[in-house]
Amino acid sequence: MINEIDGGTIAFQFKDNQPLYLLLKSATSNFWGYPKGHVEGNETLQQAAQRELREETGIRADIDDGFHFKVEYDMKNGHHKEVTFFVTEVPVGTPVTKQDEEISEYRWCTYDEALKLVTYDNLLPPLKKANKYIEEHYVK
Repeated sequence: MINEIDGGTIAFQFKDNQPLYLLLKSATSNFWGYPKGHVEGNETLQQAAQRELREETGIRADIDDGFHFKVEYDMKNGHHKEVTFFVTEVPVGTPVTKQDEEISEYRWCTYDEALKLVTYDNLLPPLKKANKYIEEHYVK
């Protein structure tokens, strides 16, 4: 079995004192999720998450490594995937330039909207934990 290791980020920004979450729709399916991708070379998980955010959205932002949440699952191709998610605050007004080959659409969603839009149930726990962390560490 091949084990795939990914880094990802739950990017957020504040509007009207509430966090909005960045969700991406895959260009090849109806999958809605977060920026993420394979660790390359000697990258750390945080570096992979930061690079994937930049590649998929054009956003350059720092990863908050005070939060991390790992999701593991088996894929249809038989591979096992481990994705470690971090959080990233993105300033309001930061432009999003989607990577057209991989991303067909993006949305900034409220927490409740994001809970409904995320495609797979295994991606809900990192959003729930991230939202709690953001409320505890970012909301003033």
